[in-house]
Amino acid sequence: MPVPVSGPIPVLCFPFAGAGASAFRRCQEYGSDTVRICPVQLPGREERFGEPLYTDVAQAADGLLPEILDQLAGEPTVALFGHSLGAVVAYETAHRIAALGHPAVVELFVSGSPGPWTRRRIRATGLSDALFLEQVQEFAGYTHPALEHPELREMLLPPLRADVEMHENYLAPSEKPLAVPVVSIRGAEDELVSRAEAVEWESATTADCRQVELPGGHMYLVDEPAALVRLLDAELASQGVGR
Repeated sequence: MPVPVSGPIPVLCFPFAGAGASAFRRCQEYGSDTVRICPVQLPGREERFGEPLYTDVAQAADGLLPEILDQLAGEPTVALFGHSLGAVVAYETAHRIAALGHPAVVELFVSGSPGPWTRRRIRATGLSDALFLEQVQEFAGYTHPALEHPELREMLLPPLRADVEMHENYLAPSEKPLAVPVVSIRGAEDELVSRAEAVEWESATTADCRQVELPGGHMYLVDEPAALVRLLDAELASQGVGR
């Protein structure tokens, strides 16, 4: 049963590998009575540059949880969204918040990701810088323009390498599913995550699991953030949360 609330529901947003909270800045530009975009900042980037990097998803979820709970103090409900690496970090974090029982996790949105028991077959961890960046670009179908500049690349490579290692080594430690509705999102032209892989999330919940496709490829949320915000807004409104 939906938990009634009187204002926008916070949606914790976990970025893709190498990205910081600013990846969701454009999403925050779209107003909504239902959704409040709350980017989660991993260490080692932006204002947390220089902090020790995580290379393990479970440790990242454990480490981020106290500050997330502080951010959610007084909130009756929360939803979570994550793209690619962010999807599995969001999944692990949803497990931890749900286990605490408050705030109530009303929905988990996983994007551009196979199910949590599927590992990537081709790896980039351990490759030379040039081969690593080439492989990551092939994985994502996208590269950040800053990686073309040697000085910026030197700053961006450590968190990107840590995130890729974290993602490539991840395998859900528990087969216990969430009791939370899940929406699995992929770009309609995504060549990295197939429809069949997006459907794998059905095994991760005892509640409803829906598959949604948005226009674009694997990095659809970079090209068209408004479509993502509209989906979050419509989905949470249909669940009876928010205003």
